[in-house]
Amino acid sequence: MFGVGLPELAVIAFVAVLVFGPEKLPDFARQAGRMVRQVRAFANQARDELREELGPEYADLDLRDLDPRKIVKRHIMEAMNDLDEEERRPQVLPLAQDERPPFDVDAT
Repeated sequence: MFGVGLPELAVIAFVAVLVFGPEKLPDFARQAGRMVRQVRAFANQARDELREELGPEYADLDLRDLDPRKIVKRHIMEAMNDLDEEERRPQVLPLAQDERPPFDVDAT
């Protein structure tokens, strides 16, 4: 959870009790819970609207697929696979000294 462990949470809770006092702390916790629920609802609504606007071919769209790190990784893997395919193709040999290159009349 954001790289925050149990000791850090304990320190945050202790400071919160000192700053806000034990009387106001439950109210702040309720407000924080409501805010988290609202943010989650907004995110779900935005995801649903995005899926609706993009159409049925993107119905299975996951927002985690739009992570730039994953996009870059996917493109790098595709490029590496293309290089592997090129290595499997037969290599074109250079022309002999007196050999003429192929000429296609229809292409010119």
